[in-house]
Order: sequence, then structure tokens, then C-alpha cells
Amino acid sequence: MPLQNKTILITGAARRLGRFFAFTIAQSGGNIILHHGHSEKEAQDTAEEIEKLGVRCHIIAADFSHPKQAIEEIEDSIRDIRLYGLVNSAAIFDPIKFIDTKLIDWQRHIDINLTMPFLLSQLVAKNIGENEGKIVNILDWRALRPGRDHFPYTISKAALAAMTKAMAVALAPNVQVNGLALGAILPPANGGSENMVIKQVPAARWANLDEVGQTLLFLLNGPAYITGEVIHIDGGRHLV
Repeated sequence: MPLQNKTILITGAARRLGRFFAFTIAQSGGNIILHHGHSEKEAQDTAEEIEKLGVRCHIIAADFSHPKQAIEEIEDSIRDIRLYGLVNSAAIFDPIKFIDTKLIDWQRHIDINLTMPFLLSQLVAKNIGENEGKIVNILDWRALRPGRDHFPYTISKAALAAMTKAMAVALAPNVQVNGLALGAILPPANGGSENMVIKQVPAARWANLDEVGQTLLFLLNGPAYITGEVIHIDGGRHLV
């Protein structure tokens, strides 16, 4: 139980990958602060399942499209909790091309995918103080190899990748900051073509969730000498 008695805040943890991250950490003994935006029922169900593993799970609801209000709500909620880490998982992923990107689309992606990870990392770093801590930013292979689609999403994740490296320097030596750049992990939530996704992956398959979980745990409990890295879990997608 490498994370026993350590508390980790995970954003967007009521559904899909965020939920998986929460269970992965809980199964390694970590206590969970489970953030959700608008998934109250899923968050409650997830928390109940997590607590069956013998760890604590505290739920926080905050709308990341309003960063100032959201960070104030989260700060109040964790005021008396000593944190060990943060997983910035919450994100939006709208398939908008450059020419079709409106200011409201741009600002919403920046607020949720970049501004909130910045504010949360700042808050968690202050909470950790001089203690040991870990921050993991969930990225995307597109962040380092942009294409024609998902323009505001790609830019927000590229900026988050850059911030990962800058934060690693700023928070050294006691807090390590790394990124996981994901590829074909879960089938598209919007019902997009699964075959088209895999066709472009050199590994020619979807990831096993265990592969993602093992890598997350490695960064949360691995060598403290690893910081500022972006590890691709994408079957080689960023190479082609």
C-alpha cells in the first residue's frame, strides 16, 4: 500500500478516466478528495465504492468554468486537510477547428484545462509546504503534435505541458511535477469511430487501463529525482 495515509485531490474524478484514477490510488491505500463539476450522483456512487476499500473519500463540487469561484470553494473545503498530491484530470474536449473557434470556446477551454490546473497546483503547493508532494497533469499526445481538429483543446493542453515543466522548476526540490500524455485509452464519449482512432496508432490497439494506472502510481510514488517529464501512454501515436 505505497500511498497509505496519503491524501490526493483528483479533479473530474466522478466519471471515466478520473474515476479510474481515483480507484487506482485508493487501491494503493491513498485517501481521495474527489472533485466533480456536475456529476453529483456519479460522484456519490464512486465515493461509496472507494470507501469500501478502507480509505476515506471526500467529495468537492466546483464548476471549473468559473475559476475564481471554484478555487475559493475548493480552498475552503481542504483548509483542514493535509495533502500529498494532485492529479489534474478534469478537462473538456470539444472538436472545434481553428476557423470555427469562437472566443467563448477558447476561454472555456483555457479556464477548465489550464487556469484551473494552475490555481489548483498553486493551492496544493501551499498546502504541502515543505513536505514531500507530487503533482501529475493529465495531457494528450496532441499537446506536442497538434493537428487540424480540437484547436482550443490542443492549445490548452500544449500550454499545460509547458506549465508542467515550469512548475517542476518552481516547486523543486520537495514537490515533483510530471505529465501523462494519453492516447487511445477509452472509446470516444461522443460515439466517434473507434476503428479510425486505432488505425492511426502504431501499437494497433487500445491501452489497457492497468498500463495507465501503473504509470500514474509510478509518478505518485516513484523516484523523487524524476520531475518535469511528460510520459506518453499512446502506443506511439505522437510519433506518426
